[in-house]
Amino acid sequence: MTGKGKSLLVLLILLVLSVSAFYFCFATETGKRFINSKLSKKEPAELEIFRKCYPDLTFDAAFDEEVSDWKITVTAPVFVNGKETKVRDFYWADGRLLPKEELSRKDRYWKMIYPYRHLKDPALMSGEEIERVRNFSSADNRRNGSGSPMFFFDFLYAAKSRIIIEDHIVNTTFLGKKTRVHERIDSILKQVEKEILLVAESDSTVKDFVASLKSADCYHWREIAGTGRKSFHTYGIAIDLLPKSLGGKAIFWSWTKDKDPDNWMLTPLSARWSPPQKVIDIFENHGFIWGGNWVIFDNMHFEFHPELLKN
Repeated sequence: MTGKGKSLLVLLILLVLSVSAFYFCFATETGKRFINSKLSKKEPAELEIFRKCYPDLTFDAAFDEEVSDWKITVTAPVFVNGKETKVRDFYWADGRLLPKEELSRKDRYWKMIYPYRHLKDPALMSGEEIERVRNFSSADNRRNGSGSPMFFFDFLYAAKSRIIIEDHIVNTTFLGKKTRVHERIDSILKQVEKEILLVAESDSTVKDFVASLKSADCYHWREIAGTGRKSFHTYGIAIDLLPKSLGGKAIFWSWTKDKDPDNWMLTPLSARWSPPQKVIDIFENHGFIWGGNWVIFDNMHFEFHPELLKN
């Protein structure tokens, strides 16, 4: 056989082997999983939002064929000194970032990224929408319904226990009020304060808002009332700006529900106390969401979730 003939024979053998391997991939479950994971699976696009919002963390993604989901390995500095690191594996779980043992219960958790600005004027709500809010806010749903997955936040803010997290809580002031915050957001909150005070120099509404504040409470180790789940105040990343006087207006859905159990959700927006829009904008520009945008409204409340403002 000539050299050219040998070359053609080698090419033919390689072609047969390639076709056989290709058939194996599609004809067997192992092969199908291989093809799906290697050729058609793409890293979750929303993972890039987390990378942008938490730039000091690394998010390494690898597809886990055993559970057919993306394993996200998160590495974070131990923020109290910035020299050590900690690592934990999560699973994407359609945007929930769950530990492996929680994958079978993923429907009990909300997705971590969602459109938070969904407040609707109560005057425009249909009867069906009103009933949905009633059911959502019911004691049974709050205790037994789905809720925010806290696993990533427990890891990020070192909230395994009260003793551990308090190594990361710092004393500070906000708009002249003493408070305690997580060290991760201390400098961010100081920038928010700086911008609010700057605007207050030329805006009387913002100036009056600052002067009217009674307290600015942030860190408090506790559960969300009636839920059995941690409050984001537990992480020291939520702050309540309570004024000295509400002027007869509503500020928090639960307090309003105590007075009007059936129709609290119909409280007109004009009858709810709110910070000035410029203050809300400054907070949002620095990664804080405002509780006044929730159907279950909490108009004094701001919470650090930059991932909800980047989607």
